[in-house]
Amino acid sequence: MSLYQKWRKIIEESSKNQQEQLSFWEDFCIQETKIYKDILSKVQKNLKGSVEELSKEYGMSEVYFIGFLDGINESLVEPLDIESLEKNSMVEIEIDFEKLLYNMYAVPAEWLYSLAEWENIFDGEKRKEIEKQQKRDKILVKGPKIGRNAPCPCGSGKKYKKCCGQ
Repeated sequence: MSLYQKWRKIIEESSKNQQEQLSFWEDFCIQETKIYKDILSKVQKNLKGSVEELSKEYGMSEVYFIGFLDGINESLVEPLDIESLEKNSMVEIEIDFEKLLYNMYAVPAEWLYSLAEWENIFDGEKRKEIEKQQKRDKILVKGPKIGRNAPCPCGSGKKYKKCCGQ
């Protein structure tokens, strides 16, 4: 069983009751926050090493580290094939900090996007700009409403109510 499959299994098993699920995510989020604090405080765009080495460096199990990689994968310059990673697999990632902050606002992961360490990377104005962009991107814009007596947009020349509006 791959590390990713073990990660999915842990999530599944901890989701059986609400108390276990809450405990699991609380524990994982604490460990994940430690990694982000370290990366952001060092302004470390690149991580390189085996899954085993990196998980030891950050003081977490390999399976939890795969969970971290699963979460950050969309924010990488070049996403990883997480499902194929094993204990001794070499991992080389380059983090796109702007995309990472954007995705944190999208989740929303307040415990991550409100870290003081972000000040090392973006000033307050830039962070607000990224947050506004994320909010703008999720707003659904409807097209103009077609009146009953307006010409049908299909091009038939009939009124909308007699054509596609029936």
